[in-house]
Amino acid sequence: MDLNFVIHNTDPSSKARVGQFTTAHGVIETPAFMPVGTQATIKAMDPAEVWDLGYRLILANTYHLFLRPGHKTIQRLGGLQKFMAWPGAILTDSGGFQLFSLKGLCQVSDDGVQFASHLDGARTMLTPELCVQIQEDMGVDIVMALDQMAIPGDGPEQTRLALERTTRWAERCLNARRRDDAALFGIVQGGFDPALRQQSAEQLVPLGFDGYAIGGLSVGETKLTMRAMIQATEPYLPTDKPRYLMGVGTPDDLVVATSMGVDMFDCVMPTRNARNGSVFTSVGKLNIRNAAHTEDESPLDPECRCSTCQRFSRAYLRHLFMAGEILAMRLLTMHNLAFYAKRIEMIKDAINNGSLGAWALQLANEMDKESESVITSQP
Repeated sequence: MDLNFVIHNTDPSSKARVGQFTTAHGVIETPAFMPVGTQATIKAMDPAEVWDLGYRLILANTYHLFLRPGHKTIQRLGGLQKFMAWPGAILTDSGGFQLFSLKGLCQVSDDGVQFASHLDGARTMLTPELCVQIQEDMGVDIVMALDQMAIPGDGPEQTRLALERTTRWAERCLNARRRDDAALFGIVQGGFDPALRQQSAEQLVPLGFDGYAIGGLSVGETKLTMRAMIQATEPYLPTDKPRYLMGVGTPDDLVVATSMGVDMFDCVMPTRNARNGSVFTSVGKLNIRNAAHTEDESPLDPECRCSTCQRFSRAYLRHLFMAGEILAMRLLTMHNLAFYAKRIEMIKDAINNGSLGAWALQLANEMDKESESVITSQP
């Protein structure tokens, strides 16, 4: 599929760009952050609320939806958008990350990944061909190729073998595609080795994917290492295709990675943190469980215009959270997603006025200082 990816503006102080691409379910403005809806739901949120916050693209997970309720069930019910009442576009993670998160339940071979279901133990072989079929049957807009990421701690040979298998699977995914209204993205691997990152990109780009993802990061590495891997990969990716950094990240990560030429992001952080009482604000993170908020009449963030901040005090939100009320998770999630949406708009504004590079450099320096402080404080 031709995504009709168009770049509208670039930042002269960095590699950032503002653009858009067209999917079967609407136009996506970039840079774009995708809320994670693993099980066909953004946890604690009504899809209409996510839409009203300005999101037009979300992420769901191939492996989990394959196990429950099943891609054929979703297909018979009219596709994933209709199934979950989401009017926008959907990208589905291929299931490759489950090689890392569920590594005790799967075995990898050149044929594919044999999973023992975490639900009932039933064994299934997820091949590149089946991976594409599942995603196409669900009617999603962006299909991710099956990949094998290097597991942290893998040696150079294991990392190289995972990279080469990812390339072979990528070719099989391209050969398996049947729908011309769905984009297909390849995923760059290579662990924490810059040379292997370059090699992976150089192998995937000639295959002609609609977009390219940088995978295998945000798995415990330092911010400096993550930036080094983006820097090692980006020059070898085509400028006329969207670049997607998988599983990243914090609000500051979005700024820094966009300055390095990344267009798309996903992360569970805004929703997961909210469910644990952790809130992003314009002056830093806030823990709503802190007793200091017991009688605090102020909003979570006085600079935020979300409905949570406009209507409820920190005192009330703390009460709800400490009482175990479901409403607390809903309201905190609403705020965090609004904060991320605002951060993306701020990034776009900074690109358009040519100031993103300076902002990103400041944040990167702060990240490095924080990392050094953690390292030097360890016994």
